[in-house]
Amino acid sequence: MYITIDESDRRPIYRQVADEIKGLIARGELREGMALPPVRQVADDLGVNLNTIAAAYRELQKEGLLKVRHGSGALVSARRVAQQNDAELRKPLRASLAHLALAGLPRPEIVEIVNEEIRLLFKRDR
Repeated sequence: MYITIDESDRRPIYRQVADEIKGLIARGELREGMALPPVRQVADDLGVNLNTIAAAYRELQKEGLLKVRHGSGALVSARRVAQQNDAELRKPLRASLAHLALAGLPRPEIVEIVNEEIRLLFKRDR
């Protein structure tokens, strides 16, 4: 499992870790039933506090993507987040698009960025 932390990212580290793991699940690199490395190992690899990684795992567990069992680690439990309506699913997308627009990017560039991210997300056949 390859995760990176961006020190210049304003998101908390636990959120960055959770989002990276979500991406791995969405791309099929982590499949249902696969075990994640222990919290302590991920924390050591990234050079962060183990409570930070534990928070990321708990967040993913709340979203229904992981099953966490103390002492035996975490498993990918699903490839889909808990049921959400269309409006809830669009909120983070809308916020990200607004961020790109506020950064001064023109519409065609935003569209290209979104298309590139979609290509990366779905590059593997499932």
